[in-house]
Amino acid sequence: MSPTFPLPYASQDLTGQVALVTGASAGLGSRFARVLAARGAKVAIAARRLDKLEALATEIRAAGGVALPLQLDVTDADQLIKVVGEAEAQLGTVQILVNNAGIPDAQRAHKMSVELIDRVLDINVRAPWILSCEVARRLIDSGKPGRIVNLASRAAYAYDGRGAALYATSKMAVVRMTEALAVEWARYHINVNAIAPGAFSSEMMDGMLTRMGDITKNFPRPRLGDPAQLDSTLLFLVSPASEFVTGTTVRVDDAQGGR
Repeated sequence: MSPTFPLPYASQDLTGQVALVTGASAGLGSRFARVLAARGAKVAIAARRLDKLEALATEIRAAGGVALPLQLDVTDADQLIKVVGEAEAQLGTVQILVNNAGIPDAQRAHKMSVELIDRVLDINVRAPWILSCEVARRLIDSGKPGRIVNLASRAAYAYDGRGAALYATSKMAVVRMTEALAVEWARYHINVNAIAPGAFSSEMMDGMLTRMGDITKNFPRPRLGDPAQLDSTLLFLVSPASEFVTGTTVRVDDAQGGR
C-alpha cells in the first residue's frame, strides 16, 4: 500500500470543511449538523423555522463549533440557489452537502391532490437535485473536491401499501439521482452517496405514529432507531477516507424492510 495512507485509513477529521445541512431544525438534520460540527466542519444549517435554527446554532457554538443559521423554503428554487451563495460568502465553499429535508405523503395514491403531489416531489426530489447541482457547479469552478449525501429511505425498497406510494417513489428517485450524479461528477472528485434510514425517532416519525399506530410491532426487532445510530454512516460518507465510495446507498434500517 502507498505510504501516503496511514494504518488504518479512517480519519473523520473535517477541519476546514464547510457543510450545508437542510432540514436542520429538528430530527435527523439537527443531529447531522451537530455531528459534523463536532468533527470540525463549519456548518450552515438551513430550514424554514429560523427560531429552531438559532437555538441549534447556539448549542453548536457553545460546544466550540461554527454554525450559520439560514432560513430556507426548499420548494423555492431561488432560495435554494441563494442559500448556497450565502453559506459560501460567510463560511467558504460548501464541500459537504447533506440533503436531509423531506416530507411524507401518508395518503393513498389515488386520493392525493395535485398540490400534494407537487409538494412531495418538490421537497423530496426537485430540491436535492437543484441544491446538488448548485454545490457541484461551485466546486467544479473552484477545483475543489466535495461530498454530497442524500437522504433516501427504506421505503424506496419496501412499500407495504398502507398509504405512502409517492413517498416511496420519490425516495427511489433519490437513490437513482445519487447513482447518476455520482457518475457525472466523479471526474471532478465530487462523491455522491445516500443513506436509506429505516424508522428512526424524529419529529416526522412522531406524526406517523400518531396516524398509523405502533408500526414497530411488524419489524424483525420491534424498535425505532436512535438518530445517533446514523452518525458513523454519515461520517464515513463525508470523510476523506471514503474517497473511493460514490454512487452508493447505505441502508441503515435494522432489517425493517426485509431483504
